[in-house]
Amino acid sequence: MLEKIDLNVTMDKKTCKKAMEEAGARLSVLQRECKAAGIPVMIVFEGMGAAGKGTQINHLIQYLDPRGFDVYACNRSTEDEQLRPFLWRYWTKTPAKGRIAVFDRSWYRSVLVDRFDGLVPENQVSNAYQDILCFERQLTDDGTVIIKFFLYIDKKEQKKRFRKLSESKETAWRVTPEDRERNRHFARYQQITEEMLEHTDTEYCHWTIVEAVNREYAAMKIVSAVADRLAWELEARKTDQAAPQNRGNYSPSGDRFKNGVLSGIDLSKSLTEAEYKEKLKHLQARLEQLHSELYRLRIPVVLGFEGWDAGGKGGAIKRLTSHLDPRGYRVCPTSAANDIEKVHHYLWRFWNNVPKGGHIAIFDRTWYGRVMVERIEGFCTEAEWKRAYQEINEMEAHMANSGTVVLKFWLQIDKDEQERRFKDRQANPAKQWKITDEDWRNRAKWDVYEEAVNEMLVRTSTTYAPWIVVEGNDKHYARVKVLQTVVDALEKKIREVKEK
Repeated sequence: MLEKIDLNVTMDKKTCKKAMEEAGARLSVLQRECKAAGIPVMIVFEGMGAAGKGTQINHLIQYLDPRGFDVYACNRSTEDEQLRPFLWRYWTKTPAKGRIAVFDRSWYRSVLVDRFDGLVPENQVSNAYQDILCFERQLTDDGTVIIKFFLYIDKKEQKKRFRKLSESKETAWRVTPEDRERNRHFARYQQITEEMLEHTDTEYCHWTIVEAVNREYAAMKIVSAVADRLAWELEARKTDQAAPQNRGNYSPSGDRFKNGVLSGIDLSKSLTEAEYKEKLKHLQARLEQLHSELYRLRIPVVLGFEGWDAGGKGGAIKRLTSHLDPRGYRVCPTSAANDIEKVHHYLWRFWNNVPKGGHIAIFDRTWYGRVMVERIEGFCTEAEWKRAYQEINEMEAHMANSGTVVLKFWLQIDKDEQERRFKDRQANPAKQWKITDEDWRNRAKWDVYEEAVNEMLVRTSTTYAPWIVVEGNDKHYARVKVLQTVVDALEKKIREVKEK
């Protein structure tokens, strides 16, 4: 999830300031309305060290009446708190109806910092997740609004901020040896964070990922997101939409500040013809060897391909399968559901093609149609596509838990490259069958699809079933990246199985 976030997102200061002032003015009014309506609110700030949690909390509360909120800095638990269940100190800080509680770090400390530092044994982590989910569900069932932010910066930015803080006597104390240790092992801490987000991003308590490199943009996004959520909750209570069964109807952060993934992709990457041929030959030979190992060890593999029309899915799949034993793989093209498939759950037809141990299933388009084409074209309801993110994550988790390697590829090209490829297909009699009027109609909805794809990539790229965004303007580079990714994943899985 986090590796898909484009941290270069920004906005000019004038526009940012204006949006901030407008959102802040709304928030001041909404706080009073929530107080009158008796709605308790909990706002959680988690994030990487030095991501700016304290700064962003200060930005937020300047628009709030100080008589109506409390801020809690949740550092390492005291000796007294350690003598009680870990959620005790958070239960005692839950707000009364009409009040707001802001948490600088929270109950997630136990599965993040404390877990990394070895204070929470690994065999207790699953129980901690279950306790957290129960805690949040009980509060939201009773009408509490919980808004969760995770402030994200990368390793390089974090190190730069640590260095700047350390240079001043007034701020050096804020950088602890534990902070530096987490920076040294940033990849491990990020993996722990990814797991936390996967386990606790629920329909009733979404996480909003905040791109925190640009502080002004982050502040505007946070204040706007809180205002949007409170406005929705107030309106929902008038129509009973805030009832537990309807909590998933809210879209976190509105549509204005969706995390952009595709905007950060470098489409200039390419390979020469000689580089391509050399790498392709080596990787295809390696895949042939690994396929035999997969069969011997009975390891199933699921590979999903999505991307823009003319993005190169077919070409990548062809190079992937050219050296595989045809008895050990199957390519499953996905088109519009037929009459039989329509009378089943939308995942049914994909479960019918799940491979057995030692075999590979390659899906040319996948179950993600539910949150792309079906969402955009109105082939399913809003409630159906919104709950599909969790349903899909659960399906992929079940596959991974049973030992399946699950990889998902999004082949990214820009609009100019797509237009060029469309015209090439129209001009080539051998390829005219590949281009239809529907392709051109879909192209006209590029921006709408891009928004849906960005949300899909962020909400369904998991540690057990990651999305790999493939820079596809150069077909040679794209095909090699796909093959290299598959080879690396299979080698890793085979090592793990052998070591057991």
